[in-house]
This record gives sequence, structure tokens and C-alpha cells, in this order.
Amino acid sequence: MPRFDNQTVLVTGGTGGQGSSHVRAFHAEGANVVIGSLDAHRGAALAGELGARARFTRLDVTDESSWSAAVSATESAFGGLDVLVNNAGVQNPPATIEHTDLATWSRILDLNLTGTFLGVKVAAPALRRAGGGAIVNIASTMALGGTAHYAPYVAGKWAVRGLTRTAALELGRDRIRVNTIHPGVISTPFIHEPAAGATAAIAEFYSPEPFAVPRLGEPAEVTRLLLFLASSEASFVTGSEYVIDGGLLLGPALQAA
Repeated sequence: MPRFDNQTVLVTGGTGGQGSSHVRAFHAEGANVVIGSLDAHRGAALAGELGARARFTRLDVTDESSWSAAVSATESAFGGLDVLVNNAGVQNPPATIEHTDLATWSRILDLNLTGTFLGVKVAAPALRRAGGGAIVNIASTMALGGTAHYAPYVAGKWAVRGLTRTAALELGRDRIRVNTIHPGVISTPFIHEPAAGATAAIAEFYSPEPFAVPRLGEPAEVTRLLLFLASSEASFVTGSEYVIDGGLLLGPALQAA
């Protein structure tokens, strides 16, 4: 039996490189999927491709009323909500802290941190009504160390770690588990295309060659971990952090002479 038969999953940023991978995999495992995104064209196309068990809902993760409408639409379409994947996120154009303007700082934190906070806040009652479920917040290996020139992104993703642990404590007795995934450098447009306001993509100055697994990760590799954490197989896992980075955080691998 597919792992998510008769369950409903809402994925934010569901039209992106990782998000669409997550959506397709949950659907293949029997779930009803709701694709949350501001990209109506790509969202509707993906829902149409998947068919009757898929819906697109316009979702601005920085807007609480947009969240409420998305969760309400999910419950109306499929009768409940069992899994929330807080996947939406954006990168800041690289700049030192001294040269990062306040508008950029605020925009990145609004999308990456406040958007995740609002997702937990608004989805928790729906998950409770369904009898419990799972929230998985997609963070980053940048949440586990400093990265020069990316202060807004790093700060937001670090904060998602604390938010996740607090939510796990508050929601555990309601049978709602909350965990975090920290992807390393994954081969998606997020890596291969410049962030808004940037002139170069991360892939242009990053090489995985020195690391234990000398390649970029693939979206499906993150998705497989996500499916585990969202499923009943992880019923005793909450407040935990999972790194999937090919050994990036270990540092360079020494080569034999």
C-alpha cells in the first residue's frame, strides 16, 4: 500500500525544483497534494498533469490571510490536512552585512522565516482536526554555520531551527510531529540561476570536488528523506534535524598522496 493513501499534503514553493519533486513523490505514494505557490501558471500545469488528487492554490507565505485561505481550500477539497511541507524560500543576492540593505534583509526573513512561522501557526489547527500529522520545515546547511555574504538567508534558516524545536514541543501532545531537513547544494534553478538582484549563480563559484561526495545533490534525494519524516515510519521522530549534503559540512576530503 502506498505510504500516503487517504492523506493530504500541502507543499509550499510547490512549483520549484525541490518543491515539484516533493509534490510528485507524495502523489505517487497515494497522497492528495496541494501545490502552494505564487506561480499560477506552473502550479495549475503541475496540478493538471497529476490529475484528480492534485490542486493548485495561490499562496503568499508572508500573508496570514493567504495561508488561511490555502488551508481552508485544502480542507474543502480533500476533507483535511495531514502533512505540511514548508519548502518555500528565496536566496539573497550576495553582499557583506555592511552592504546589505534593510529592504533585502526584511524581504528574505519575511519569506524564509515568517513564512514558515505562519505555516505552522495556521496549519496546526487543521492538523489537530485531522487527528495529528507532520510538519517538515526545509532549512539549509547554511543554518548550521556561517556563510559570508549571505547574512539574511543564514539568519532566517538558523531561526527556523529554533522555531521547529519550539513547535515540536508545543504540538507533540496533539500527535503533530515537527522536523527539519537541511539540504546542502542541490541541483535546482535555486543554485543554477542568479538570485534576484545578483549577477552570478551559486553554481558559478561553488565546486563540490573537495568534498566526500564530489557532486551536487539531486532533488529526489531530499524528497526521499522528506517522505520518511512525513510518514508513520517516523512516528517517534520530532524536533530533529536531518542533514543531506554529501559531506559538505565535514570539510574537504584529503586525497591520498
